[in-house]
Amino acid sequence: MTLRLAGQSDSVGVALDTGHICDLRLNGLAPLHRAPWLDEPAVQSDETIPLVERRLQGDFFCAPFGKSDLIEAPIHGLTANSAWEVVRHSATEVVMRLSKTVMGAQVDKRVALNGGALVQTHRIVGGNGALPVAHHPMIHMDDGGRLSFSPKAAAMTPDAPLEAGRNWLNYPAQGKDLHHFPGATGPVDLTRYPTQAANEDFITLIEAPGAAFGWTAIARRAERDLIVIVKDPRCLPVTMLWYSNGGRDYAPWNGRHRGVLGVEDGCTAGAAGHRAASTDNAISAHGVPTALSLAAGRVHETRHAIYAVSLTETEARVERVFVRNTHLVALLKSGSEVPLGTATKWMRKV
Repeated sequence: MTLRLAGQSDSVGVALDTGHICDLRLNGLAPLHRAPWLDEPAVQSDETIPLVERRLQGDFFCAPFGKSDLIEAPIHGLTANSAWEVVRHSATEVVMRLSKTVMGAQVDKRVALNGGALVQTHRIVGGNGALPVAHHPMIHMDDGGRLSFSPKAAAMTPDAPLEAGRNWLNYPAQGKDLHHFPGATGPVDLTRYPTQAANEDFITLIEAPGAAFGWTAIARRAERDLIVIVKDPRCLPVTMLWYSNGGRDYAPWNGRHRGVLGVEDGCTAGAAGHRAASTDNAISAHGVPTALSLAAGRVHETRHAIYAVSLTETEARVERVFVRNTHLVALLKSGSEVPLGTATKWMRKV
């Protein structure tokens, strides 16, 4: 069952069996990806495939993020593979509670349409242990586009590629210049998509200190629009990019998952898994946490928003995203300003 929210020009679905965000429309635009096998009965009935992959679409909240090698849980955790119960809802907002606990913690999800934005807050109460978390929105591009980012302190790839021989990036590698990052065959530009003909790649960007909020902007060429994803870096200090462009030949991917970019804002150790995120690691060495520290009575809140607007200027590069009065604005390299929508309260307070 999918619960639908609708505003004046925006709408979204929230799947009650997984908590996944689906069929998002902002200003009449469809910014998020939908896997090609969602309507295939053979895939949907195959329980050897994790539920989160069978239902791959939109965005979902991962707790723990990635592989679960510390507790018993499916990939990306119970939050992306289990049912949620509605606590309360209106036409434009829903508050839900995960039907199970995660490491003893209660997890609540708030999804709201707010002046041209999809706003999400996850509230994690109590529990015990170290929990890496992340959002997992996926953007589809028919003909690629340009990526822009808030300032980053560093970028790094995991120890090994996701799919050996199908990697565009070098592994492991680290750098600060996103326009000239070590690639498999030479320097590559992380601000351009697509990459090579068939690849699966993953890289973690670490937010520069002192940022009021972090952001990723995707100017899609064929769609002629601008998608901006905003996070609170105090709770989500890294942004992980998943370049999925036909590099997986096995089911259900079968080489057909193309032109997809995951923009995964989180508090985690990249693709290293739960155990690594709970201890000292290559990403925490840069001075950022890679897991939430759970404890009785302790509350964590993650804050995240997605904007989408039409854009006539192709290949646009975003120089800055800022709040003016109560609105969020993107400043392009050309000097043009693009109104994105209403800035949430946490953006205006930081």
